[in-house]
Amino acid sequence: MKKIVINGGKELSGSIPISGAKNSVVALIPASILCDEETTIYNVPEISDRDALVDIIKLLNGEVKTTQDTMHINAQNLKNTVIKEELSSKLRASYYFMGALLGKLKHVEMYFPGGCKIGNRKIDFHLKGFEALGATVTEQEDRYIIHAEELKGARIYLDFASVGATINIMLAAVKAKGTTIINNAAKEPEIVNIATYLNNMGAKIKGAGTSKITIEGVDYLHKAIIEVIPDRIEAGTYIIIGSLLGKELIIENVIKEHLTSLLSKLQEVGVNIEFKKNKIIISHPDHFQPFNITTLIFPGFPTDLAQPISVLMTQCEGQSILEETIYTNRMGQVEYLNQMGANIEVNNQTAFIKGKTPLYGTDVAASDLRAGASLVIAGLLAEGTTKISNIEYILRGYEHIIEKLTAVGADIKIIEE
Repeated sequence: MKKIVINGGKELSGSIPISGAKNSVVALIPASILCDEETTIYNVPEISDRDALVDIIKLLNGEVKTTQDTMHINAQNLKNTVIKEELSSKLRASYYFMGALLGKLKHVEMYFPGGCKIGNRKIDFHLKGFEALGATVTEQEDRYIIHAEELKGARIYLDFASVGATINIMLAAVKAKGTTIINNAAKEPEIVNIATYLNNMGAKIKGAGTSKITIEGVDYLHKAIIEVIPDRIEAGTYIIIGSLLGKELIIENVIKEHLTSLLSKLQEVGVNIEFKKNKIIISHPDHFQPFNITTLIFPGFPTDLAQPISVLMTQCEGQSILEETIYTNRMGQVEYLNQMGANIEVNNQTAFIKGKTPLYGTDVAASDLRAGASLVIAGLLAEGTTKISNIEYILRGYEHIIEKLTAVGADIKIIEE
């Protein structure tokens, strides 16, 4: 079994480059099969989620060529094959093949998507969107069959501004007849990245990044290129690490406007932050004031940074409160943080974190991607040695995390036990 081993307490200096966004590339890759020619994606992170999606494209008889961080995808000879459970269950984002295949071939058959177990994550909004466009959705035990003789534009209102549903409906609608309007659409930067990619192919999408997206269907999508935006969650994770341990730690390739909610909160509690073009320079303060966080849809505080920032809350002098409003099971880090010395009580989806508490290294396990990230942060901060198991969760979303942290002074490695 592979484990991450950290000897904590090291001050961190130097530069950490931010990779392409996981939450963007996992939709860009499935979106590529809509194209009737070849597409190219730049700044693709080397993460296991990328590899799982490439395996699905190859199953569908698509061609994928990867050189360094560039990916070329050709789906001209696509075959509508059942997406097996062993592939779909590897990650949640496999569901983007629903929208892409429905838009491309009008038929999808795939097993339920997998991913981190962070609570109730139904895809009802996705399926209702497909039905509004004219598709029939059938559930057979543990797989979906989605079929349409023809897709027609429709007005769709999302009861919740779901990122996944917004993207999936957009994928299905780009080749539908007529105009589709998505109201109460999610506004995350990743959605703008996907819409730009599709528009580069010749799609007609307006309003991405706002709550109303309009899609006028087209018959043909030509070759196109796109660059994956910087990963705001990866950047946020390293910014939190810098807030705790940084001495002029430089986070490079950042779009600070994507991180406003995090940066403003950190400045409020005393973190030293300097901005230079696409760089953020972080130094830890002597003391942290307690603070409260409520996760919200963009541009609010991102749910994906709630678990990482809970570690910083353990170092505040007083009680901080973390309220999770997006997912129902996103406190998987709490048990292990308490084992390391934290004082955290959870009531439903609200954590009450009393500090300041010293943390001590011990054996812990990642229960999901962002819980794993929080344990890495805790291990870097803790006195002694921390061993993290279930590290495949962490490697799903953080490219070269060991190398990046080692380069700035962390004592961290992967071992086999």
